Amino acid sequence: MRYNYLASALGLILIYFGVIILLPIVVALFDKDYFSILPFISASIISIGLGFAIRYISPPPPENYNDLKSREGLLIVALTWTVVSIVTGIPYLFYGLSPINALFEGISGITTTGATILTDFSQYPKAFFFWRSLSQWLGGMGIIVLFVAILPQLAVAGRQLFFAEAPGPTEEKITPRVRSTATALWSIYISLTLLQMLFLVLAGMPVFDAVCNSFSTLAAGGFSPNPQSIMGYNNSLIETIIIVFMFLAGANFALQFKVVTSRSLDLLRKNAEFKLYFFIVLITSLVLALVLGLMHQFSFLDSIRHALFQIISIITTTGFASQDFELWNIQTKVLILLMMLIGGSAGSAGGGIKVVRVLLGFKYMFREIPQTLHPRAVLPIKLDKRVVSHDILRQILAFILLYFTLALISIIIISFIESDVMVGVTGTLATIGNIGPGFGQLGPMSSYDSLSIVTKVILSLNMLIGRLEIIPFLVMFHRDFWYFKR
Repeated sequence: MRYNYLASALGLILIYFGVIILLPIVVALFDKDYFSILPFISASIISIGLGFAIRYISPPPPENYNDLKSREGLLIVALTWTVVSIVTGIPYLFYGLSPINALFEGISGITTTGATILTDFSQYPKAFFFWRSLSQWLGGMGIIVLFVAILPQLAVAGRQLFFAEAPGPTEEKITPRVRSTATALWSIYISLTLLQMLFLVLAGMPVFDAVCNSFSTLAAGGFSPNPQSIMGYNNSLIETIIIVFMFLAGANFALQFKVVTSRSLDLLRKNAEFKLYFFIVLITSLVLALVLGLMHQFSFLDSIRHALFQIISIITTTGFASQDFELWNIQTKVLILLMMLIGGSAGSAGGGIKVVRVLLGFKYMFREIPQTLHPRAVLPIKLDKRVVSHDILRQILAFILLYFTLALISIIIISFIESDVMVGVTGTLATIGNIGPGFGQLGPMSSYDSLSIVTKVILSLNMLIGRLEIIPFLVMFHRDFWYFKR
């Protein structure tokens, strides 16, 4: 583990992130909100100054990172997300948020969780809400993926950093060079964001709201400038547009890029994960629509629209709400809870366990039945006609086991602290899965503000662990990981 590699990469990212923090000032100037200039200039100076300081006190950095080790890549990613999360929360301090609330809101934004501590939206200016949504948008595709795409210094080490940030079951590149892959992913991400902005404006949403909601949608984040989320716009066309783009945000962006460049929708039909993702959404939405129509007296079209909206919102871990589903019956909440346990596709902006892990986990489980009957038989597990290696299957099972183990620990501790099992269960699942809203006092129209400081710290840690996909985080607790040399 070489300290100068870590310091050089982290410092470089903080310097450029500090420049990005200045963007909300443009909104403040348009809004004649001169007070909001100070929060973002201050945060920018801190980020840039810290970046230069880290690089200055470290040994001379390498010209490139061509021999970056996997451990170093993991630590750079973990440190980047941790430090950037803290920096993201700095502007909120100027708007009266306590340090713990500012940290919580910052982590929730950059990890695209969308859990908020805000209770009165009317006291905050547009620059404040723009930063909340922009931070989600930056985190949606990935901070590291962004800087691999734009910084030549990180291009050589792109592979180690790219897959350390998004350690899915399979390493998928859409171009031979990882930097080109990162650029391609950001191109499809930006294009979809701009397209959604246009559609929302044409549907009657104010331009500022369209920008913020598009940022949050494509990031699968869920922050909205409207205190009632998407329900507050009371517009079925807007809800329909957001349904489409939430679905795309929860699908694999690399797959979408291939579909666009090849002009072949047949790639979707051939992709096992996308097919399962589509059928989960379709079947659970139909069941939920049936329940809403029979038990909540929604019309046929309203039942379909609200069912699709909430199922897609939760499975993609976006967390928007077209209705206050806390008021729905227990049958609907069971379906929503099930979606919390699945998450989006690998390579998407969504969090959670991921559809492909669920798919391969079931394939592995059902393979064990004939394997028990025929111990000598060779029964490979395939994904899209390719054999999945034993190492990948082992990693998937370890991930699922660790995911639920950490979730259980969090549930027990929070339930004990808050004296509320509902808060413990849904608060944990909503944060470790980067979803946002839960049930009870953490419902879609509620806030996390009333929770204790200790609970907020635990949930903040859940959000970071969930975004880093657990294993890259836990591996840092192994003593063999920490061996530094200058």
